[in-house]
Amino acid sequence: MENRDYLTLKAFEKAAEKVKEVTLDTKLIYSDYFSAVAGNGNKVYLKPENMQRTGAYKIRGAYYRISRMSDEERAKGVITASAGNHAQGVAYAAKTYGVKAVIVMPTTTPLIKVNRTKALGAEVILHGDIYDEACEKAMELAAAEGYTLVHPFDDEGVATGQGTIAWEIFKEQPLTDMILVPVGGGGLATGVATLTKLLHPDTEVVAVEPEGAACLKASIEAGRAVTLPSVSTIADGTAVKTPGEKIFPYLKENLDTVLTVPDEDLVASFLDMVENHKMVVENSGLLTVAALKQLKCRNKKIVCILSGGNMDV
Repeated sequence: MENRDYLTLKAFEKAAEKVKEVTLDTKLIYSDYFSAVAGNGNKVYLKPENMQRTGAYKIRGAYYRISRMSDEERAKGVITASAGNHAQGVAYAAKTYGVKAVIVMPTTTPLIKVNRTKALGAEVILHGDIYDEACEKAMELAAAEGYTLVHPFDDEGVATGQGTIAWEIFKEQPLTDMILVPVGGGGLATGVATLTKLLHPDTEVVAVEPEGAACLKASIEAGRAVTLPSVSTIADGTAVKTPGEKIFPYLKENLDTVLTVPDEDLVASFLDMVENHKMVVENSGLLTVAALKQLKCRNKKIVCILSGGNMDV
């Protein structure tokens, strides 16, 4: 089942049609404020996946991955580990297909994400302080109970579903010069960067991760997926110690740059987003706009992906 024509132009096209069954149309929003932050004549547009069904882009990859499963795989039930947004995506997709879903979440997961996942009918198990510990538990349970694992990022099918965001961006604005994408484990960045280079090779794709969880930056520098000794960031959705090993070659090949953002810039960006766009965006989703002041480009059309809006108030 694995590598079944994933991360190809044909696969992205099929995925873009498939996810329409469950996604909302998140049109680009031009931002005067963040264009001024970027400066140098740049024009900044927001891709508001915080307004997506389940409050994040993750429904895309989860739904597409489960849609491609065999009846046998679905009958086993699915399991995943998630800091929250992928959990809701899998729970929603599983409910749609009538499949049992078990979600292992870190004990630090915001309560809103836990409750919403349960409300979608999934069984939730709280385990570990960070995502990586929850993932180990999920893989143990998958082996012991026979569940089908839907990895939140290290899965070519999931990454293909996430990449449909880029499909929509280019359909709406073909002349996009740069896309900024937040990074935890790298599934979203894999899909977006791979499709971008297939459709518009000259468009830059910039990955942005928290300074306190910069596993991709460390891995790119090492030339292979490496594990950080620890992570510390308020961006709980991207607090990952190791990027996906299966998808790392795609990240290494298709990303142009990796930037990191300190937590204090995320706090400032949260307030900027509320004041100027009246939107609640979670810290992981704010990575892209928080990185704008680091850009050196001029007169470019830039799209910042706001990956989610699920956070405790």
